[in-house]
Amino acid sequence: MRVGSTIDQEMLLRELGIDRRGRHRRSARKNDNELQIFSFESVALATDYFSDANKLGEGGFGPVYKGRLIHWEEVAIKRLSIASGQGLVEFKNEAMLIAKLQHTNLVKLIGCCIEKDEKMLIYEYMPNKSLDYILFDPLGKNVLDWTLRFRIMEGIIQGLLYLHKYSRLKVIHRDIKASNILLDEDMNPKISDFGMARIFGAQESRANTRRVAGTFGYMSPEYFREGLFSAKSDVFSFGVLMLEIICGRKNNSFHHDSEGPLNLIVHAWNLFKENRIGEVIDQSLGDSALDNPQMLRCVQVALLCVQENAEDRPSMLDVVSMIYSNNALSLPKEPAFYDGPRRSSPEMELELPEPGNGSDNRVTITVMEAR
Repeated sequence: MRVGSTIDQEMLLRELGIDRRGRHRRSARKNDNELQIFSFESVALATDYFSDANKLGEGGFGPVYKGRLIHWEEVAIKRLSIASGQGLVEFKNEAMLIAKLQHTNLVKLIGCCIEKDEKMLIYEYMPNKSLDYILFDPLGKNVLDWTLRFRIMEGIIQGLLYLHKYSRLKVIHRDIKASNILLDEDMNPKISDFGMARIFGAQESRANTRRVAGTFGYMSPEYFREGLFSAKSDVFSFGVLMLEIICGRKNNSFHHDSEGPLNLIVHAWNLFKENRIGEVIDQSLGDSALDNPQMLRCVQVALLCVQENAEDRPSMLDVVSMIYSNNALSLPKEPAFYDGPRRSSPEMELELPEPGNGSDNRVTITVMEAR
């Protein structure tokens, strides 16, 4: 059913399983795990009426503001753009899903505001912004020594492992990238932006959709080409992110060089084939990085994550074993090189041709309980 921007507030609250007092129906959970309802006026006051001085950024969902609500420390507020039809679907998806997930490496959703045409999500505030803000800044990334980079990768791995295996729900994120990894005051990573996430059933291993939305360079080849996605799609995205963390460069940062490699995956693969794997590592980490066995091992693990065929990629549980053990790793095959057209905007959305069976494969979300 297509839901317009003037959706009835009470109906939307019921869909989210919340009553007007901010309580989840049929829930015995403690208050600190429940999604709270905030009034528009309280959110407006918290952000100084959405002043530009408090604006943190803007995405497809809409603008994000910093604010301070009564009885709360600083929060981040995502305000749904009224003109965004896609954003409403993502709003419902994120509010229903992330409120039911509890993990130290997932950003915490505190509550929401649903009033008149306003729909907002309120999160814990991450003072160190997103990983891309630091990692791809020539000066900012100097704070990222190898120990911290490895710890950030560890946290992302643990967050994905929880989503794929240890939550009561099996969740495929579908948009793992540097800008969706937020950093708290201690530089602990938090996976954010669950607008495109999909819940899998207990026996479901993959699904497909005709609406492919994501970011060029991070999407697995089977997702971009056929709309097929699974836990291994997240593994591919993580492999790209892992290479970016190790190298300190964006996957698409090679586009300006018509004679050079197409992307970071190609760059890493070429050096791996030539037994020059140490040259993949960010030069800002110093010469000692060239001989660091942990770094070299992580490059190889990342290449295994970005394999062309999904079945050749490890699971996130396998990744944990690989980065901590001293056992010999499998040699990666030639990885997937596709990163989309050379264009200025990395975010994209497209409609794939309708499948032959005539089924409508658009994403649906089922509300279930999770720990």
